[in-house]
Amino acid sequence: MADDRQQTIDEFGDTVNMTRKELEDWLGTEESQSVGQGNGESKGHESSRKIVEILSKNKSDYTDDDVEHMKKVNSYVRRHLGQGPKDNVEGSKWRYSLV
Repeated sequence: MADDRQQTIDEFGDTVNMTRKELEDWLGTEESQSVGQGNGESKGHESSRKIVEILSKNKSDYTDDDVEHMKKVNSYVRRHLGQGPKDNVEGSKWRYSLV
């Protein structure tokens, strides 16, 4: 179980390639606001706010809920990377939704 937890944390560290500050700044951009599902704040924004919270913690302070969210993020990114567009990746909503 501890190995699974550490593996999830390690994968999350590789998956989330933005700093807390970069992610916070991104969440305030028009591009960030242009993607996502849900009424009001998108599910992706909710998730990103949780990622910001996790990134502000010491690893020793991660809760079980934090690790569960890391698993969801790892899974989403893995799945989403396989669905990318062939053209215009740079300015695509697909790319924006990965941030």
